[in-house]
Amino acid sequence: MELNQRQEQIIEIVKQHGPITGEHIADQLNLTRATLRPDLAILTMSGFLEARPRVGYYYSGKSKNKIIHEQLRQYVVKDYMSQPVVVKEDMSVYDAICTIFLEDAGTLFITNKDNDFIGVCSRKDLLRASMIGNDIHTMPISVNMTRMPNLTYLEESELIIYAANQMIDKEIDAIPIVRLKDNQKFEVVGRISKTTITKLFVSLFKE
Repeated sequence: MELNQRQEQIIEIVKQHGPITGEHIADQLNLTRATLRPDLAILTMSGFLEARPRVGYYYSGKSKNKIIHEQLRQYVVKDYMSQPVVVKEDMSVYDAICTIFLEDAGTLFITNKDNDFIGVCSRKDLLRASMIGNDIHTMPISVNMTRMPNLTYLEESELIIYAANQMIDKEIDAIPIVRLKDNQKFEVVGRISKTTITKLFVSLFKE
């Protein structure tokens, strides 16, 4: 989150003289209270300043990094996950390649006949499968997928920032979002991608 010059000046005044009323801040900047009202609202809602009735504004002591960290902890996966591309384990590699391009997806999530989540197949996996010489029209995708327990997945209640860390640590582009079933297996209910997280982070800094 970027502050403008006047907002930075307000913070410095409040640091030095707080608690201080909006009128007194305006006097020091040779502006009207009405002119400052939007800036004071932004600084208060963002967490840089705190306000008390009949007392005035005072500095919260929080750095930009801490405020951004607190903001990020408000965002959970279930609110930002998108529709997953889920296919059955007996789908051929050829059909999987067609699906991944038709759906414009980077990753396919694989399930068995009971819709239990059992694997993941990326574009790289499919490219590798198409180069080994076997008939991709008959080869099942299950031969090339990454299987449990070597999978990264998240539940809906996880934080977005944790999802981002997992993508960096595991060097993956998307993570399946799962929900526990009665048989203690998982069903795939969504996906979170680098693109989704990047858009969220950019929107935060534009606010």
